Amino acid sequence: MNQEFLYIIVIIALGYLLKRLRILQEKDGEVISKLIFKITLPALVLVTFDSVKLETSLVLIPVIVILYGILITILGLLVFKNEEREMKGTFLILSSGFNVGLFAFPLVFAIWGMNGLTYFSMFDVGASFIVFGIAYILASYFSEEGLSLKPVEIIKKLSRSIPLMTYFIASILNFTHIKLPDVVINVASILSEANMPLSLLLLGLYLNFTFDKQTIKPLLKYLTFRYSLGFLIAIALYFTLPYEPMFRYTILIGLLLPAASSAITFAVEFKYSTKSIRLMATISNITILISIVILYIFANII
Repeated sequence: MNQEFLYIIVIIALGYLLKRLRILQEKDGEVISKLIFKITLPALVLVTFDSVKLETSLVLIPVIVILYGILITILGLLVFKNEEREMKGTFLILSSGFNVGLFAFPLVFAIWGMNGLTYFSMFDVGASFIVFGIAYILASYFSEEGLSLKPVEIIKKLSRSIPLMTYFIASILNFTHIKLPDVVINVASILSEANMPLSLLLLGLYLNFTFDKQTIKPLLKYLTFRYSLGFLIAIALYFTLPYEPMFRYTILIGLLLPAASSAITFAVEFKYSTKSIRLMATISNITILISIVILYIFANII
């Protein structure tokens, strides 16, 4: 397992090195990101859900994630109530979401294989509702222009998420025991193999270790809030949920995953300041590093 993690770190470092050598630039990450979310990740979902049997209990995972997203948003409103409007929005957007598809899938596959991906795919269903629902609303509400959303816009945002729609279709096919043609699964299997290296390269490409010293205090406040609450809830659920170990591992690790990278996209869409966007990028990078350490520890304990 240590060797698997070494390979993962090397690929992430390669992405960062390619950026430093100017062979690739951060703007190239937009193309890689589109390839992942529109092709390789949906392909991986199809292959994963085709090869396993979904237990009814797995439906509870996205429910837990959504309830947690609501809880952390409510508590975040209290914790960050004294921050400036845009800064408050920045922390709340980052608090509610999780980076599952890009970050967790490659590492989970290295630890648990397809079985682990099944559980974390269900976690990602809940995370998608949080990101494109709660986080998107928060991003709009705390922007300079204020809330200008309608329910129809949220539904459109969710329906345009190719990974989320793929989850729904793949889940329905699995529960109804409908099999896709072998040629579809075989092609999807080939495409899905590119998901891990592309995701890890993208993480390295977006790594940035520069930040404003004035943001250190609020940054530490955010990290303490996110990981303290995530750890307490995760531990409580791990020891109280009456389900198989993989179910409980998913909740335990899932609630400690990095902040969703889509927060930056929302900030740009709703015209947040450059300072806020840079802070989001810094926090996203730091949570990735923290979560890598957490997953490494779990991989060697479990």
